[in-house]
Parts: sequence; C-alpha cells; structure tokens
Amino acid sequence: MAKVYDALRKAEEERGRQAGGVPGSPVASPAADFVAPTPGRKGRRKGSTHSESIWERWIGALRRGTEDPNAINKRRISQLMPDSFVAEQFRTLRARIDSLAAQRPIRSIAITSALQGEGKTTAAVNLALVNSMNLERRVLLVDCDLRNPKIHKSLGLRPEAGLAEVLEGAASVDKAVMRVEGTSLDVLPVRSQPPNPSELLASARMRNLIEELVARYDLVILDTPSTLALPDAKTVSELTDGLVMVVRADVTPQDDVEAALDVLDRRRVLGLVLNGAQVDEAYYGY
Repeated sequence: MAKVYDALRKAEEERGRQAGGVPGSPVASPAADFVAPTPGRKGRRKGSTHSESIWERWIGALRRGTEDPNAINKRRISQLMPDSFVAEQFRTLRARIDSLAAQRPIRSIAITSALQGEGKTTAAVNLALVNSMNLERRVLLVDCDLRNPKIHKSLGLRPEAGLAEVLEGAASVDKAVMRVEGTSLDVLPVRSQPPNPSELLASARMRNLIEELVARYDLVILDTPSTLALPDAKTVSELTDGLVMVVRADVTPQDDVEAALDVLDRRRVLGLVLNGAQVDEAYYGY
C-alpha cells in the first residue's frame, strides 16, 4: 500500500503544481509493445478538470448511471461485427501478444487502466472474443471487478454464481463459469458484490483459483478494477503472466498514466492500448 500511496501523492502534487492547465496527452511507456485503437468517445470527459482529484474522478465514474444499450453492445463489437475495422485491431493485438508468448509463456493477462471509464472492459471483452475464435484455443474471461462488474451485462449473461461465491467457497468453478452464446468463450462473471472485495482478491484462494484456471485454459484474461485509488489491479496483476494498460486518447492525463505505471511493475506491462483514437478507416481499405 505504501507504493500505491506514494504514487497517488505524487500524482496529486504534480496536479497541484499544474492546476489550471490542460491535461497531458497519454504517452506510451518504454514497456509498451503495441498501441491499438478501440471503440470510444472523443474528447475530454465532461466535468473533468486537471485539478480534479483521482478520488473525485473515480467516484464520479461510478455515479454516472446506467449505460445505454449501444454502450453495452460496443464492448462486444468483435462478436456483433467480426469483420469490422475495430475487430481487426483486436486481432492485431492478439497477434502481438502471440508473438510475445513465443518468447515466454503468457497464459494469463490482466487488463487495467489508470482510472474508471478508460475502456478496459471493452478491451478485455473483445480481446477474449477474438482469442476464442482461434481453433483449439480454450479462453476464459474473468471479471475481477467485485465493486462495479460489467462483463455479465456486456455479454448478456445472468449468472447464478460468480467469482465472489467461488472465493468464498459457496460455489464451484464449474457452477460459476458460463459459455457466451454463439461463441466458444467461457466467462467467470461476478454475481454478488461482497463487502470485502480487496481481501478476497488478495487471498490465497484467489492465487489458487488462477493457478487452477490456467491449468484448465490456454489463455485466461482478467478484467481488473482501475489501478489508481484501489489496490485490486496491482494485487490481481501480480498473479498473472503480464498486463495490458488501456489509455483513452485525449482524455487520460499523462501524469495519471505515469502514476499507474509507478504502482504497477513496469517490467510486467506487455503494452498499452490506445482507446478512442481517431483513425481514418479508409486508409486501411475499410
């Protein structure tokens, strides 16, 4: 926690020195191996100012209310529109990770972001979907956001049990895992939101669970909470073979990206995904 506190304090001090300025544009760290655009909105988040604290923005993201169906469907665009430009970008991302996996084992990947609303769940869902399209590859998507789960809604699932029940010993993995209709993708969703999410994710049961899932599947993708303000992303990512950070173009301040990378072990970052980038699809022949 000391490292998390130091990173947050550093970000707040930097923000205080630059109060009233324009948020810096996101930059890739030296560890970044790929940048891929994903569906997202353009421009700065409404109500966000450079002097607004990490805590205020995180809480504000949770209070924005129920999402419309278009926003939910956008998270699974690789399933609904498999021939789209965006789906092809996730296939490119899949190929980059496969290239890295040829150099060292990558059986589990955590997906995170600096703050809420950057598009990490979109990246996690679509990356899992395109990986599940590979023949003879068993893929599992795990929702590790026990506070604000979204994966079951995005994929139209109605779980009877989920991650919390498995970690609490109230349900087996087989009972909790669900298959997404029309795909070969398995999902371990969140059903109930426990009062002690951080403790559950940091428990020995969570470590043992990931080991069990990696033994069952060729690839396990874990959608974690955002890195800043909560310890969960760091806790979960340390149990995986690597992590991918999602950055929203023209929205995520540079100092928040740097603070998040300070919290996480930069050596374990497989790369950054630039979400919401404005790309001329005609240039690529679409």
